[in-house]
Amino acid sequence: MQTGFTPFDVTRDGVRLHGRIGGSGPPVLMLHGHPQTLTIWHRVAPKLAERFTLVMVDLRGYGDSGRPQADAEHLVYSKREIALDAMAVMSHHGFDRFQVLAHDRGARVAHRLAVDHPDAVERLMLLDIAPTLAMYERTSEAFARAYWHWFFLIQPSPLPEALIESDPVRYVRSVMGSRHAGLAPFAPEAMAEYERCAAIAGTARGMCEDYRASATIDLEHDRADVASGRRVTQPLRVLWGEHGVVGRCFDVLALWRERARHVSGAALPCGHYIPEEAPEALAEEALRFFQ
Repeated sequence: MQTGFTPFDVTRDGVRLHGRIGGSGPPVLMLHGHPQTLTIWHRVAPKLAERFTLVMVDLRGYGDSGRPQADAEHLVYSKREIALDAMAVMSHHGFDRFQVLAHDRGARVAHRLAVDHPDAVERLMLLDIAPTLAMYERTSEAFARAYWHWFFLIQPSPLPEALIESDPVRYVRSVMGSRHAGLAPFAPEAMAEYERCAAIAGTARGMCEDYRASATIDLEHDRADVASGRRVTQPLRVLWGEHGVVGRCFDVLALWRERARHVSGAALPCGHYIPEEAPEALAEEALRFFQ
């Protein structure tokens, strides 16, 4: 669906990283969320490509990127490891400094990327998340009911994997369709792509390991940051859906101000899937924020 963008594959430590690149101008790395792929940017990318070189990547475990085997500590799917994937992709294209636009799981990778590699990330825009550590520590019943998949996916293997693999299309539609606007915002071609990738062997493992890492090793990294005073030092813009769960259950700006120095943000008139529910508003925000 990303017409006008050139596909590429970069291999890092034996893991294939698939993406698309296009546009002209300063580089912007774009990272998607769960259970989606780089296709989420199909309504936003054409406008941003007029001003920026866009590098859209499928996270490991998702889309057409590789699905490495799991390890007991979930290190392989830690956000620190996936941030290194992002660094490898940008280096491959000759970019040693760039801006980041990221949604959901990709935004958690972007947070780690900004903290671990401050010389590489100029500024970042994160979509519909609060910091991972805060969300786990301050989980409410309302959040747990709405974000049930957070607690389903972290259960020990192989039960979650087996249930997803029994009907991956149903899983994708259940997760995405249970939010504010149901499945109405998603183009049929985009849904077909999400469903195709969910059915690829190893996807269920990759998705579960992504969340298991977030509930274990990623929290260790986050706690170490808090203990040492490491924060996001770059300009950070956070956007969330006014009809979404994150903004309803958490004080998004206050929580990010605990973890970053220069934070601004706002709610957009949509739910969780901002790039597909409010692409025009997101494009305007991005064009104002990125340099």
